[in-house]
Amino acid sequence: MKFSRLSSLAVACVAALSLGFAATASAEWPTGDVTYITNFNPGGESDITARMQESTFKKITGHGFIYQYRVGAGGAAGWAQLNRITSDGSAIMGINTPHIFLQPLAGNVGYKTEDVNVVYIFQLTPYALIVPKDSPIKDLDDYIARAKAAPGTITVAGTGTNSAPHVAKESFDHFAGIQTTYVPFTGTAAASAALLGRQVQAQWAFTTAGVQQGDQVRLLGVATEERHPLFPDVPTFKEKGIDFTGGARRGVAVPNGVSEEMRQQMSDVFAKVNQDPDLRKRMEDAGYVLLDIPYSEMAEYSRQLSENYQQVARLLGMIR
Repeated sequence: MKFSRLSSLAVACVAALSLGFAATASAEWPTGDVTYITNFNPGGESDITARMQESTFKKITGHGFIYQYRVGAGGAAGWAQLNRITSDGSAIMGINTPHIFLQPLAGNVGYKTEDVNVVYIFQLTPYALIVPKDSPIKDLDDYIARAKAAPGTITVAGTGTNSAPHVAKESFDHFAGIQTTYVPFTGTAAASAALLGRQVQAQWAFTTAGVQQGDQVRLLGVATEERHPLFPDVPTFKEKGIDFTGGARRGVAVPNGVSEEMRQQMSDVFAKVNQDPDLRKRMEDAGYVLLDIPYSEMAEYSRQLSENYQQVARLLGMIR
């Protein structure tokens, strides 16, 4: 009789533990505040995006972000560590394109593109060519004329190498038939400070930088199909006969150990965050273009991006 009672108690305990484990396994993400790792300096677009998302994320999930920065090598220092961070869902890492596609093509940067498990891409930031407000460079035609007259003498700030601004600089120079000198900085904030401090003559950045710097700068052109609604007086490069459009995409990634179920949950949460009307307005007013690429579509989307960036890599002379 005692054996029977003890056995029943043991069975009950095992059942309770099993239910506990099952509840843990199926718990909706997140279960607490999430560490959001950004691989660029505070104050850049990647950081600003994460901070803009937090209030909506907290409204939807009841949890917030804990910000962490791993700066270096144009983001590569952080992405090389992605699969070493905790895989329990308590940490995510921001990603940028074309960085995660082009950097591994340049050599051993500590990671490969397929090592970066992207669960959601939420925005595109169009390229913009920027000069100080009082720059002697009057407009895009003047910029091109000066560059042709004295190849390599115009210095242009950007963030990192084999990054979105670097791609913009090299692509534009190729299509415009000019040569300028690229000066890499650790983030957009640092590059913008160099521009305003007159350490460089121009900056390859994004429409967001134009919004942030306001009347301190002038945009010479934007890489959109049509004029940007925030900059109606700024021509597109296509208007000037230069067939160049594009920008940086941003999203979030997780380490290999995160389960498929949790990756889908993360994707669903960021989809809800990105659909919030207040967040969308704030992002659009800041110069961002909202994208909604969920985890279920990421494999095909990444394949297409990879093909596109293979062509860019050839243009940059990274591969043949």
